[in-house]
Amino acid sequence: MRILFVNKFLYPNGGSESYIFQLGRCLELMGHEVQYFGMDHKDRCVGNRAGAYTRNMDFHKGSIKDKLTAAGRIIYSREARKKIRAVLDDFQPDICHLNNFNYQLTPSIILEIVRWRKDTGRSCRIVYTAHDYQLLCPNHMFRNPNDGSLCRKCAGGSFYHCILGRCIHGSRMRSMFGAMEGYFWKWKRVYGYIDTVICCSEFMKEQIDRRSDLSDKTVMLRNFIEGHYKAQKDIKKPYIIYFGRYSEEKGIRDLVQVCRELSDIDFVFAGDGPLKDLLGSSGNICDVGFKNKDELMKLVSEARFSVYPSVWYENGPFSIMESISVGTPVLGADIGGIPELIRPGVCGELYKSGDRDELRERISSLWKDKGRLDGYAENCLKIHFDDVEEYCVKLIHIYQQTE
Repeated sequence: MRILFVNKFLYPNGGSESYIFQLGRCLELMGHEVQYFGMDHKDRCVGNRAGAYTRNMDFHKGSIKDKLTAAGRIIYSREARKKIRAVLDDFQPDICHLNNFNYQLTPSIILEIVRWRKDTGRSCRIVYTAHDYQLLCPNHMFRNPNDGSLCRKCAGGSFYHCILGRCIHGSRMRSMFGAMEGYFWKWKRVYGYIDTVICCSEFMKEQIDRRSDLSDKTVMLRNFIEGHYKAQKDIKKPYIIYFGRYSEEKGIRDLVQVCRELSDIDFVFAGDGPLKDLLGSSGNICDVGFKNKDELMKLVSEARFSVYPSVWYENGPFSIMESISVGTPVLGADIGGIPELIRPGVCGELYKSGDRDELRERISSLWKDKGRLDGYAENCLKIHFDDVEEYCVKLIHIYQQTE
């Protein structure tokens, strides 16, 4: 089988990139042919035989003129259509597996795949992995970044709410382009050409099922974890860990405030992000920064428990699955796909997202109850999450069903 992964970034940049790189390596080991299409970049580490990529676009840098010019290309890209056609003609894929493509590549690539199928008679199918809520929300998060409020007003296709709320980087102009993009592709009915949408949680599936053009095409396939690391259930150390991005939507402000109030408990933070400086305001926080996978999982496995205080509709957080997989219970917010991963009273507990008082009380209660934590840790080791090989077996089944 020949599989073309489509993603705006073709270098390590985030979760979707890690996803396609790991899947690509695994599928190749299983005997399939894999190529990639996206933007060119100095750090690009995967590609295609045709050497066809779109120019790199960065909406955060450059002059006002450059940004306005780029903004005109976020809706429709002739360049992306031309470049992906070159790859399609050369590679002749059986599956085009789309990931993050909006704004930089644009849904115009879907139109070109459909045209190529018609021109050549090929039965190449289109599979899409939804890493966020982009098809329902122009800022992809169901969250207004200006006041932190949760919002699903655009989910039914009324994208003008994005403009009213200035939901994209607080900018009325950027939000207007985001709404225009949503309306244009709704009018073109482009997403109806997708054959299968892979959702990493039941919550995400429920949201995407609200689109009439996709409601009968969604499947839920839980994310995979990267390898299996040794649990340290008998070598727990006296700290609680948060690992991930230090940003508003992750609930870092709530957690840091609670850390200040629980000064007798030590917290370890592992990661990076825009709120990094906030961590220094509490003397019981040890910020170890970004760690490689082996170092990180050792820290996680030795923690009493981990905390995931998100304040947005998380999909299927890798951090929670990784923590459970090494025998470390999780205290998580009851939002999005998080409750699907944490079995309260079994491998951890849930609290009301955004409720600092309950977060503080839950942390304090768990910290004092070693017997409860030991029981959760034992239960964690009985829970199985797919590794990449197991995930690929299920993915190939989806590919074959799509054909």
